[in-house]
Amino acid sequence: MPQETGAEHILFIDIETVPQYSDYQMLPDDQKAFWNTKSASLNRNDPTILPEQTYERAAIYAEFGKIVCISSGYIRNGKLIIKSFFGHDEKTLLVDFAEMLQRIESSGKRWVLCAHNGKEFDFPYIARRMLIQRVLIPSLLDTRGKKPWEIANIDTMELWRFGDLKQFVSLALLASVFGIPSPKEDIDGSMVAQVYYEENNLERIKQYCEKDVLTLCRVYLRLIGEADIDMA
Repeated sequence: MPQETGAEHILFIDIETVPQYSDYQMLPDDQKAFWNTKSASLNRNDPTILPEQTYERAAIYAEFGKIVCISSGYIRNGKLIIKSFFGHDEKTLLVDFAEMLQRIESSGKRWVLCAHNGKEFDFPYIARRMLIQRVLIPSLLDTRGKKPWEIANIDTMELWRFGDLKQFVSLALLASVFGIPSPKEDIDGSMVAQVYYEENNLERIKQYCEKDVLTLCRVYLRLIGEADIDMA
């Protein structure tokens, strides 16, 4: 159970991803062929939709997207301390994030990761991009060969489901029903690629990602019945 870990040994994380190229026409020919196949499978009920019309969705697939920001936060003395890893060089930010995870793993404390829909998106996405970028996957993220009960990472969507596998709820909606301020005051996930490629505004993306981490932490505390928190 997450309560056994203690909220002060949880690393709350969120990632922001974009397509690897600014638009479909920039794709190398081999990647374009792979995306054409992927797009056809996504739109099998409407074959009139062209691959270039769906390319913005490439960001959510680790084979076609990349990470531009990972924000992480942990609780100390009643405050959430946040550190972000962001930039155009994905390998550098992944190496830096992996080194941080390795440091906390070697601290002697039992740390776990927490993300919203983390088991379906954030955790595997980071691990896959680390493999692609030849970055050693830290134990906290490496589920290969582990049994389900050996993986302690927390998914707030899973906590909210109470066993109902059909239930999907966004972090923003869950925050809303709990009366927690929305992290989507400036931008939302659908706008990240535009902000990245058209505005070249990584700082804006980082701020959005950090707001998501604060919201994630607040939602988790509500789910386990603990008091609210603010950013340090």
